[in-house]
Amino acid sequence: MTWKKRLAAAVVGLLVSAAPAFAESVLRVRPFGDLKQLDPFITSDYMVRNHGYMVYDTLFSMDENLKVQPQMVDSYTVSDDRLTYTFILRDGLKFHNGEPVTAADVVASLKRWGQRDGLGQQLAKLTASLAATDDRTVTLKLSQPWGLVLDALGKPSSNVPFIMPAAIAETPIDTAITDPVGSGPFIMKKDEWVPGSKVVYVKNPDYKPRAQAPSGLAGAKIAGVDRVEWHYIPDAQTALNALQAGEIDIFEEVPPDFLPVLEGNADIKTMPQDSLGMQMVFRMNTTQPPFNNGKVRQAIRYMIDQDTFARAYVSDPNLYKVCPSFYMCSSPYYTDAGWVQPDLEKAKQLIAESGYDGTPVVVLHATEAGPTNTFSLVAEQLMRDIGLKVDPQSMDWGTLTARRSSKEPVDKGGWSLFMSGPTGADMMDPSGHLGLRSNCDAAWFGWPCDEEIEKLRAAFALETDPAKKAEIAKAVQLRAVEVVPYWPAAQLFLVRGMRAEVDNVLKAAVPVYWNITLK
Repeated sequence: MTWKKRLAAAVVGLLVSAAPAFAESVLRVRPFGDLKQLDPFITSDYMVRNHGYMVYDTLFSMDENLKVQPQMVDSYTVSDDRLTYTFILRDGLKFHNGEPVTAADVVASLKRWGQRDGLGQQLAKLTASLAATDDRTVTLKLSQPWGLVLDALGKPSSNVPFIMPAAIAETPIDTAITDPVGSGPFIMKKDEWVPGSKVVYVKNPDYKPRAQAPSGLAGAKIAGVDRVEWHYIPDAQTALNALQAGEIDIFEEVPPDFLPVLEGNADIKTMPQDSLGMQMVFRMNTTQPPFNNGKVRQAIRYMIDQDTFARAYVSDPNLYKVCPSFYMCSSPYYTDAGWVQPDLEKAKQLIAESGYDGTPVVVLHATEAGPTNTFSLVAEQLMRDIGLKVDPQSMDWGTLTARRSSKEPVDKGGWSLFMSGPTGADMMDPSGHLGLRSNCDAAWFGWPCDEEIEKLRAAFALETDPAKKAEIAKAVQLRAVEVVPYWPAAQLFLVRGMRAEVDNVLKAAVPVYWNITLK
C-alpha cells in the first residue's frame, strides 16, 4: 500500500470513529412490584400480566372506550344460529423466533388459557370444538349460544388470553412456562433479567402493527423506544429520588403522600395508573380455619369500614371511593343490595358466636410501600379488636403471589388472608369477576365454593336481556353478602409519576408501554 493510500485509509478511519454513535432510546420504569415468573396463565399476578402485554399479542383487545376490537384477528364471522365463530388472522404475524403465527398456535393457547381463567373456563365448557381450519383460520363451535365470546377473548386483565407458540402453550397448566417467546411489540432479553432488580425488553423489529390508531389496549402497538427497562425499587422514597434525579422516567403507583412534592416540580407530571381504578379486597382462605367458618367471614362484613381503610392510605377524596358493592361503582351492574353497615360490636358478637378457637390468622403482608401494606396494617389491628389472633408475616409482593397458591394448613406454610387490589376491569360483572368466582379449586386464591353463586354466574353469561342480567347480578350480590367469598375494602385510583419528556402515554385499563416516546 502506498503512503497516499495509507493516508486515505487513516482519514476514513478517523472520520468513522468521529461519527456519532446511534443513540438508543431507553424508557426506565419503576414498576409497582417485582417480576418473579413468566407464565401469564398460571397466575393472576399483575406483574406477570404486564409482562405479558410486552411480549404477547391477543386476538381481540379493549379500546379506550371499553369496547372490544379485533387485534391479531383480521376479520371474523358469526353464524346466524350464534354457534359458530370463524376468525381469520392478520397476514404477516410472526413470533420473536421468526416463526409465523398460525391458527394452531391460537388453538393451543386458548385451550391452555381456558383451564385457569374464569371466563375461559366458562367458554371451554360451552365449546363443542376449537380447531385450526387452515394456517390463518380458527373455527370455534359452541354447544349453545353464549354472548360473551368476544368479551372473553378481548378481556383486558387476568388471565389475559395471550397467544404464544403452540410448543410452549402445550405445557401442562400445572407447570410454569419459562420461555418468553411471543409475537408482541417487545422482546424480553431474558439474559439480562435479574429477579429482584431488573427486567429488559427491546423493540421487536418484526412486529406488524394494525393500521388503526392506538386506543387503550387496541389499535396499533408501536414501540416508540428501542428499549424498556423495569427497575425494581421496593423503597418508595428511593424511587421518588430516582424520578426527581432523572434516573427513572416513570414511577408506578406513587404513594399519595408524595404527590404534593411532585406537584411543585416542573420536570415531573402525573396521570392515573389506569382508566378504571382498583378495588381493594380482603381475601380470605375459605378452605382453612378460621375463615372456613361462615360466621367468622360474616363478622368481617361488619368489621370493614371502607372509609377507615381508604383514609389510612389517602386523604384526597378524588383518589378513593366508598363503594358498597362487589361490583365497581362505575359498573352497569352496580348494586348495594343487601349491604351491611360497619359495626364492630356486631363483628365481635359474631366471632364469639362462631366458636372461634384462637387459630391464628396468618396474614400474607406485602410490605412494599403501597395500598396493600397500609390496608394490611389496618386489617390486622381491626381483627385483633374483634377478637381474632393475628400472625402477620412480612414479605415482598412477588413472594406473596407465590405463597398464596399454597393450600396447606397455616402451620405447614399455608395462609389465612391477604389484601390485594385487583383492577376494576376484573370486578365489573358476575362472569368475569375475579373475587366472586366460587367454583372451588378452580376459583381465585382463597377457593370459595358455592353452587348457587356459580349457577347464577352461568345464567348471567347466557342471558341476553339487559334488565334480566341486572337482576341476576343483584342476586349474585345478595348471595355473596350471605356467604362472603371476600369483602371489598374500598376503591382506589392510583397515580403514576413521570418525567416531563415522557409523551404519548395511552389511557388504558392496564398500564402498557407501547406508543410511549421520549421528547
